[in-house]
Amino acid sequence: MKTAALIAEIRKKNSFLCVGLDTDKAKIPSFLLEKEDPIFEFNKAIIEATHKYAVAYKPNIAFYEAEGIEGWKSLEKTMNYLNTHFPEIFTIADAKRGDIGNTSDRYAKTFFDTFAFDSVTVAPYMGKDSVEPFLEYQDKHTILLALTSNPGAEDFQTKRVEEKSVFQIVLETSKTWKNSENLMYVIGATQASALADIRQIIPNAFLLVPGVGAQGGSLAEVCKYGMNRDIGLLVNSSRGIIYASQKEDFAKAAEEEAARLQNEMKSILNGL
Repeated sequence: MKTAALIAEIRKKNSFLCVGLDTDKAKIPSFLLEKEDPIFEFNKAIIEATHKYAVAYKPNIAFYEAEGIEGWKSLEKTMNYLNTHFPEIFTIADAKRGDIGNTSDRYAKTFFDTFAFDSVTVAPYMGKDSVEPFLEYQDKHTILLALTSNPGAEDFQTKRVEEKSVFQIVLETSKTWKNSENLMYVIGATQASALADIRQIIPNAFLLVPGVGAQGGSLAEVCKYGMNRDIGLLVNSSRGIIYASQKEDFAKAAEEEAARLQNEMKSILNGL
C-alpha cells in the first residue's frame, strides 16, 4: 500500500488507530476453543467489530509462531480475510526481524509475498545490509525499531555516543540507506517527550506508536509532539481493545473501546 492511500484512509475515518492482534489462546473467550480454529475466529470477530474505527491491524507474529503450523495457518487465514474484505486497511507484521542480508531477504519474502503484509517491523542492530532487503519492495514499508517503551530501552537506545543518543544515530543513519523513503519507525508512547526531537530528524516519516492505554502512554501527548502535516502516526492498542472483555460479549466490548479511541482521535484531528 502506498503512503498516500494510508493518509487518505486516516482522513476518511478520522482515525489513526492500529489494532494489535496479539491473540493468545489462554486469554480468548473459552467458548471459542471449541471452534476448529479459535485464533482465526477470534481475529475475525475483532476485525468485524472494529474495522469501522481502525486504519491498520498488527498481528504480533510471536503469538502465531508459538502455536506451530496451526498458528501459521491462523495467520494466513487472518491475512486472507483482511486483504479480501478490507484491502484499504494497512497491515503490519510485528515480527521484529533483522539478520544478515540473505536471511533478511527470506524474511522479507515471507511477510511481503507469502503473507501479503503491507509492512513489517525490523530491528536495526545489524545495520543497513540487514534492512535494505526489506526496503527493496515497492509500496511496502519497513518499520524500524527506534525508541521503545520497555524498561530495557535504556540499556542501549538512550545511551549517549558523542553527544547523541543511540536511537538518534539510528534515525539519522537510516535516512542514508537505499530506498529509505519506505521506512517507518517504532516510537513508544511512553517516550512522547522525545517526539519533538525525533521529528527534527524524521519530519515526514510515519511513526508506529505502541504503548497507549495498557502501558500508560498518553494519546494527547503523542499527538502534540509527534503529529505532522500528514498526521504521520499509527497509534496501536492491543490488549486494551482485544481483551476489553473475555466473555461472550468480547467483540462488542472491543468495538466500544475502539470507538472510544477513534472518537478521541477525531476530536484531536478536528482541533487542528
